[in-house]
Amino acid sequence: MNELRIEDEPSFFIFLRMPPVMFDELLNRVGPRIKKTDTLFRRALSPGLKLAITLRHLATGDKYSTLQYDFRVARNSISKFLPEVCRAIVDEYKDEVISCPTDPNDWRAIADEFQKRWNVPHACGALDGKHVAIRCPPKTGSLYHNYKDAQIYNASELKECLEDGTIGFPEPDPLPNDDQNMPYFLLGDDAFGLRTYLMKPFSIRGMSKEQAITNYRISRGRRVVENAFGILAQRWQIFLSTMGQVPDTVSVIIETCVCLHNLMRMRYPNLQNVQLDMEDDLHNLVPGLWRANANMHEVNSVVGPNRDTVAAKKQREYLKLYFNSPAGSVPWQERMVTSQ
Repeated sequence: MNELRIEDEPSFFIFLRMPPVMFDELLNRVGPRIKKTDTLFRRALSPGLKLAITLRHLATGDKYSTLQYDFRVARNSISKFLPEVCRAIVDEYKDEVISCPTDPNDWRAIADEFQKRWNVPHACGALDGKHVAIRCPPKTGSLYHNYKDAQIYNASELKECLEDGTIGFPEPDPLPNDDQNMPYFLLGDDAFGLRTYLMKPFSIRGMSKEQAITNYRISRGRRVVENAFGILAQRWQIFLSTMGQVPDTVSVIIETCVCLHNLMRMRYPNLQNVQLDMEDDLHNLVPGLWRANANMHEVNSVVGPNRDTVAAKKQREYLKLYFNSPAGSVPWQERMVTSQ
């Protein structure tokens, strides 16, 4: 590892998915949490070695039996310290990189930035879901089978906060150049039910031109979450494997990868931007490299029948009128719809 970082920094980045400077920061902040003392019977593994093995596992999804030959560390030792290293990374960085806004002013600032970038007012972000493949633990029956999308989302803290309003969105206020109040919301797709806090595209069946324009505007804003999942899986390819750890360890691995993903985007915002979707000068989509590679499995519909509320349908209809009016249209939207 020392030779690699000194003589071949690009290969170091490929090996651990981060430059040496970022690795050093992680080691300085996480090292004290994972350092062990030597005993009379054995010499403790260094924090740097444990961190490198952990990052390599997350980057590739390699089994412990493979890593033990790469690093000359016993697989039973890896299985013991790897969850500890992941937990240390999460505990050290979670408040800095994965905290969720709770103040309406913070959400309004996000919505304002989202509008400037994606031309969707009152959108506080985009929502999507992916499956993580794990080896079914023994004696758990069908508990971890892949058909419980609805239960997963419906039991989530996110849905609870969206439903009861404790998510902290601002109170409804008028859209730009308009005078009718509109709730703040997230952007979703057909996997989720239409709610006042979650706008999704119209069905393509019998779709009008105005609905197609609305779908284009919503789907364009949703690219952020598609890109987030795509880049996450390309950088930390453990998501493309079947994880063999127990569910609690899988959970902390997922949280660790999200922490590291956000941390790298914050520290190195321009790094690997070739992976991102872009738009040319005419607003045509230039697909990012992540779309050409394997990705995580989509969730199925996560809500049951009668999922779209009346208030949400009225809200989307008003959003359709707004997007097709001088107050809310963008110059290129008709061309994008007619060229599809």
